[in-house]
Amino acid sequence: MGFPMPPEGKYYVVDSGYTNMPGFLSPYRGERYHLNNFRGHGQRPKKIEDWFNFRHSSLRNVIERCFGVLKARFPILKQMPPYSVRTQKYIPTACFTVHNWIRMHDDNDDLFREYSQENMVMRQCQRASGSNSQNPVEIDITRGQLRRMSNVRDRIAEQIWASMNHSG
Repeated sequence: MGFPMPPEGKYYVVDSGYTNMPGFLSPYRGERYHLNNFRGHGQRPKKIEDWFNFRHSSLRNVIERCFGVLKARFPILKQMPPYSVRTQKYIPTACFTVHNWIRMHDDNDDLFREYSQENMVMRQCQRASGSNSQNPVEIDITRGQLRRMSNVRDRIAEQIWASMNHSG
């Protein structure tokens, strides 16, 4: 079972373990990527690919921190108990609803404060054995589709590059 494809013009922000293909926006390979590679070295990204990877990594870090706070608050999300699928499908929705209610009504929540720090770098999550990353699924994609998604990534990188060169 794979991911459902996002609507046209929308993308999953994925790590370099995935191919940059329709619906999946991956970083440039062979370039600096992880936030730790950019922080503390006094070096700003110099190339267009570095800037894209820095922004991509920053976005993935925000997403991982969002899921981190959810899993810290609701450990049931880390490993689903053996409920029926009919019951399991409601558990994340219930957790997200309570999470959003707390977010709207408690500005001083300790977990939100801890996970909202931008300098917090989440550890790469361990993939469950038997996941698609360890058992690749063959997908029929044309070279043209790969080229188009590469062009999408290049256009995004160019926009980031232009904004960085015009922002003093």
